[in-house]
Amino acid sequence: MKIDEKQIDDRKAKIIIGDANPPLLNALRRTLVADVPKLAIEDVEFHLGSIGSEDEDKEYESNTPLFDEIIAHRLGLIPIPTDLDLFNYREECDKCDGEGCPNCTIIYSLSKKGPCTVYSGDLNPVGESELRVVDDLIPLVKLEDDQAILLYATAELGTAKEHAKWQPTSGVGYKYFPDIEIDTDKCDSCKQCVEACPLDILDMDGDEVIVDDLETCSLCKSCMDECDMGAIQVQGRDDKFILRYETDGSLTAEDTLKKSLEIMEEKFDDFIQMIEGL
Repeated sequence: MKIDEKQIDDRKAKIIIGDANPPLLNALRRTLVADVPKLAIEDVEFHLGSIGSEDEDKEYESNTPLFDEIIAHRLGLIPIPTDLDLFNYREECDKCDGEGCPNCTIIYSLSKKGPCTVYSGDLNPVGESELRVVDDLIPLVKLEDDQAILLYATAELGTAKEHAKWQPTSGVGYKYFPDIEIDTDKCDSCKQCVEACPLDILDMDGDEVIVDDLETCSLCKSCMDECDMGAIQVQGRDDKFILRYETDGSLTAEDTLKKSLEIMEEKFDDFIQMIEGL
């Protein structure tokens, strides 16, 4: 499998993969969606009762318009910055035996008094400022006057097989790499195929039809349908593909790809060992 990183940013990737086949690409797609781990908030502890204010002679009631379960669910969907080299799965952590420690968990605190809107950026990591959440403006709940919220949230590693909040990617999909062949002997330069292309990837260079941006082709074959001479052939290659995906920011697009390839390699090795053991 050959990988060409055509475009890869922090949160978005477009990758050309050659020497592959549809089953292999689908395995990579499923790994990107369901098997790459990330941090997400799993446990939330709410403070109940009155909260005093140091700045003013006023007490706030730890109460919100939403049920605690709804707020906890929203907290779980907030992207948490993840370094897979630093954190272990909580249930596999040999430092704390699953009790929770800096090697497997991150603790966030949130304290805010109304009237206001509580955002994801109000979460403060305990002890590690570089572990602040990725997006600061995700709304959580709106507080009225005399209302307040005080909670502690614990993030840990998981995968999307357990819950969608541990899914680092979205919009994961691939398509066959387009292959467009133009027979100049049959082409009469009528421009019908150029005008029929909905993505404007065909153009004229004198009397010759040329392809401006081959990767943009959606394989709709409108140009083939319009060509009465049969001079143009469009098909998708079954050994070369274009893969696209985005991340929620918890992992970079490049780190997500690298981790998914590592996971696939481990699974293939385990499968080979199982076959050899039969």
